[in-house]
Amino acid sequence: MKNILLLGKTGQVGFELHRVLSPLGSINAPSRAELDLTSAQAVTDYLTRSQPDLIVNAAAWTAVDAAEEQQAKARRLNAGLPEQLAAYCSEQCAFLVHYSSDYVYPGKGTTPWKETSVTDPLNVYGQTKLEGDQAIQQSGCEHLIFRTSWVYSARGNNFMNTMVRLAKSKTELNIVADQIGSPTPARLIAQITAMAIRSNIPNGLYHLAARGATSWNGFAREIFRLAKAQGEQLTMGPENATAIPTSDYPTPARRPLNSRMDLNKLETALNVQLPNWQSQLVLTLNEYLERS
Repeated sequence: MKNILLLGKTGQVGFELHRVLSPLGSINAPSRAELDLTSAQAVTDYLTRSQPDLIVNAAAWTAVDAAEEQQAKARRLNAGLPEQLAAYCSEQCAFLVHYSSDYVYPGKGTTPWKETSVTDPLNVYGQTKLEGDQAIQQSGCEHLIFRTSWVYSARGNNFMNTMVRLAKSKTELNIVADQIGSPTPARLIAQITAMAIRSNIPNGLYHLAARGATSWNGFAREIFRLAKAQGEQLTMGPENATAIPTSDYPTPARRPLNSRMDLNKLETALNVQLPNWQSQLVLTLNEYLERS
């Protein structure tokens, strides 16, 4: 049985990981009150006391726009923390699992990004996530890095939950239609993570997302369609989701237009085909509606 340290247990991915990793060992998942991840010394002290042999790092700075102004805080969680964890794992022969983002890529064109594609982040969030990936890769530790995209779940604040809530009070929404990616539920990320650990796939970087791609507008339309089919009382439907370009919705941080990801490397390593985003949305939305 492994001594597992899970960081970020209150986040979308962390919550799901806490549910699926228990068969693999004894899980230690400190809260923010128990471990201040913004403090390098606190992390060092905690690692010294707990001596994990598997670290699953689901902690991150995920506020993309806020990262533009709070760069030091974003860099600590997205780059400094992974570097620190990797150094521990290298010294102690421990194993590190870490989560990265499609935002490390330049977001141009229409071709799905491969793990070997050139990186060129458009914003501070993407740059700090890339720095974290590079620190792990350069540390020499045993590791898996999963780059994923458009994460959502039945819990917390995310695009799916926000769309359902707004559709109960709005009659029309303007939603960006020229950013393309793969909506990926946290539950799927956790399940594939556990499978990868059990399967002892080769160390390295993998893309982990649902199959297929859509726009935020297409994602929203499917959410509205499914919610209505489940009997939710909405004041608008898919036909009321107006498609707009990114230029009509300016944000402090630039967003990539192309977040398509090539999944072949992970599917080959695990000998599976990842499910499509539509089937995963059905499962996740049903879970959300059952909890509401």
